[in-house]
Amino acid sequence: MQYSEMSKAELQEELERLKADYEKYKGFGLALNMARGKPSPAQLDLSAGMLDAFTSKDDPVTESGVDTRNYGNLEGIPEARALMGDWLGVPAENIYVCGNASLNIMYDCVADAMLFGVMGSTPWCRLDKVKFLCPVPGYDRHFKINELMGIEMVNVPMTENGPDMDIVEKLVSEDDSIKGIWCVPKYSNPQGIVYSDETVKRFAALKPAAKDFRIYWDNAYSIHYLYDESIEIPEILSECEKAGNPDLVYEFASTSKISHAGAGISCIAASTANLKSLHKRLTIQTIGYDKVNQLRHVMYFKNVDGLKAQMRKHAALLRPKFDKVLEILDRELAGKGAGSWLKPKGGYFISFEACEGCAKDIVARCKEAGVVLTGAGATYPYGKDPKDSNIRIAPSYPSPEELEKAAEIFCLCVKLSTIEKLLGK
Repeated sequence: MQYSEMSKAELQEELERLKADYEKYKGFGLALNMARGKPSPAQLDLSAGMLDAFTSKDDPVTESGVDTRNYGNLEGIPEARALMGDWLGVPAENIYVCGNASLNIMYDCVADAMLFGVMGSTPWCRLDKVKFLCPVPGYDRHFKINELMGIEMVNVPMTENGPDMDIVEKLVSEDDSIKGIWCVPKYSNPQGIVYSDETVKRFAALKPAAKDFRIYWDNAYSIHYLYDESIEIPEILSECEKAGNPDLVYEFASTSKISHAGAGISCIAASTANLKSLHKRLTIQTIGYDKVNQLRHVMYFKNVDGLKAQMRKHAALLRPKFDKVLEILDRELAGKGAGSWLKPKGGYFISFEACEGCAKDIVARCKEAGVVLTGAGATYPYGKDPKDSNIRIAPSYPSPEELEKAAEIFCLCVKLSTIEKLLGK
């Protein structure tokens, strides 16, 4: 029964019952964490064999003759470029393989544009105003980069097919202070939305007023499927080429949630002109990334089929956790009018939309009962969710037993907050 259809007396009675349950949970002294999309220890153990990749002094030398222990190969060893290129469907020559985190490359690209400009354009730090479009709800770390750099963020609502492209096209074509847009095209963070073919093609065909506008295409989850491996989207670099916009996009990816989260490899895929421009600064910024780790990944995974096989193992561990949370949400909240949620087909998160004005309260109640969630508002620029409704749930790290308790507590807090709002408390 919908809470909104209950009488005030019925709501008050239900509230008292829920408060008693809540006090019981608080007494358990729990310490459960669903705040970040961290791989569980069991997931990290899947790549334990990678640490034994080298067994002799000759192993660190690649088939192409690169001694990975030494300087050189700023763009990454050829074998690693080929591995990441095969994964993304991009020619190896359009790939630079970098360190353990794609976030680092994204930060560097924005900082590079801020300090030096994009391919000869005026450095952003010399401009009166710089803006980014930010699909919401979105990834908090993207927004933090912009906030740190003093870049104004403009919200763009997400649809079931990706960002609202009517809004994106209009804004970028009219305002030359808009220099970029953040995108997580496959299994978006936090909703798990997959961009439609039309959305990808419309991105590739954008006509920005700013010649230094770039799409920041964070494709980190592209093979992080939970249920269906056959979901594919068009490859963005080739689509940009076909649309006459070869330099429009920077694409990023990493193995952070495929191998070891703290010791993966990452890459940027871009046009030859973009990479040539970035290379000028990279030669000053670093002597080179960790080629030993790059080779370790090549030796362990061998090819894109090896990466996909690894992701099936991850899915086997993650899928029951997602199913459990979704099962509890359905059991405890369906039909009550206390919120809504999407069932993602991949990625690391479940996005929950609470009743307007309830998210902060729910997160605070959960914390008091021993369940830590990502802060309410984190999925919006500046941490300001205009409806105070979106909550990101990360099921990956807790054990199945912990996860069940955490999901039950979450639902209990959702009910408490919703009823109190209806009662005007």
